[in-house]
Amino acid sequence: MKKDTQIVHSGRNKKWTGQAVNVPVYHASTIIFDTVAELQNGIKNFQKKIPFYGRRGTPTHFAFRDAMVELEGGHDCLVYPSGLAAINTALLSFLGSGDHLLMVDTVYGPTRALCNTVLKRMGIETSYYDPMVGKDIKSLIKKNTKVIFTESPGSVTMEVQDIPAISKVAREQGVIHMLDNTYGNLINFNPYDHGVDISIQAATKYIVGHSDAMLGTVSSTEKYWQRLQDNSSYMGQTAAPDDINLAMRGIRTINTRIKQHQESALKVANWLKSRPEVDLVLHPAFTDCPGHKIWKRDFNGSNGLFSFTLKTGNDEAVSAFLDNLKLFKMGYSWGGFESLVMSFYNLKKERKLALWDNYGPLIRLHIGLEDPDDLISDLEYGFKCFSKMK
Repeated sequence: MKKDTQIVHSGRNKKWTGQAVNVPVYHASTIIFDTVAELQNGIKNFQKKIPFYGRRGTPTHFAFRDAMVELEGGHDCLVYPSGLAAINTALLSFLGSGDHLLMVDTVYGPTRALCNTVLKRMGIETSYYDPMVGKDIKSLIKKNTKVIFTESPGSVTMEVQDIPAISKVAREQGVIHMLDNTYGNLINFNPYDHGVDISIQAATKYIVGHSDAMLGTVSSTEKYWQRLQDNSSYMGQTAAPDDINLAMRGIRTINTRIKQHQESALKVANWLKSRPEVDLVLHPAFTDCPGHKIWKRDFNGSNGLFSFTLKTGNDEAVSAFLDNLKLFKMGYSWGGFESLVMSFYNLKKERKLALWDNYGPLIRLHIGLEDPDDLISDLEYGFKCFSKMK
């Protein structure tokens, strides 16, 4: 079945939807049982998508989980109130005092903060590694290494990791391989086709797609499912049915949106390459982006997210560029219908390796669903303001 068809029909089980096209939004805390036998069946089988208690899930949750598995793969999927909650729960489900975590140096900033604070206090050691390490990650594995965490492309700087090579090493060494697959969404990258054990997404971004709900997901292979499910339950993790409903709505158009994001982003990125102010355009589809050949081999496409660096420019000039954009709005996150811009000043301080020493001012763009010609005009005016200040 083609992806567009899967997207339309995923999660549409009459068990959850009844006669409706869309699954109803079930608001529930208490679930009522008519008999002791029903109650006992719920206690025994609540992990098998049988309504038992609101926190354990309702048909709204179950339909979304089914859709995620149909589209991304894995044995099953759980839903969390944010992408960061999903990451934290996945890590805390498989790490304990005395364990060692290999974390990619280009990881999402709040994940780094978790490692450097909460995990450190718990006696969990984190080592950061070069995103381009590939199969050589084997030399970094210790006797107490329990998890290798990847994020591809890397946060902000867009390095594409060799996920199959890392998966192979992890499997041979008995280490769990987790991937933040938010960039890959449900369209661009299938984690389980490339050997990943646990896939995490900030569904807030392209799955919801409209900048109006926070949501995270974690799916896994059957081997790790029970422990993930148990620990998520012990930690009280759940998500609001209204937010899940928005995610289900987003799924139905995700492929159409991703195609437009990709097309417009490539047009803007190619225009930026011609600008005299720009040093590098960090887009996986470009040959000079680290890991481009891996991206071409493993990914089905790109989306609206990329970064670029400037040859020169002080803080005042960068601020002038950002402050004078009209269509691009400054704000965290990405994946919605709107175009966003954000500058990053502290990568050299935040990251552990020396890869970032040669970068000038770095700006990340998310290209939304506006006409790309209008976005280019907006950036052009921003550069005029930038040039007056540098």
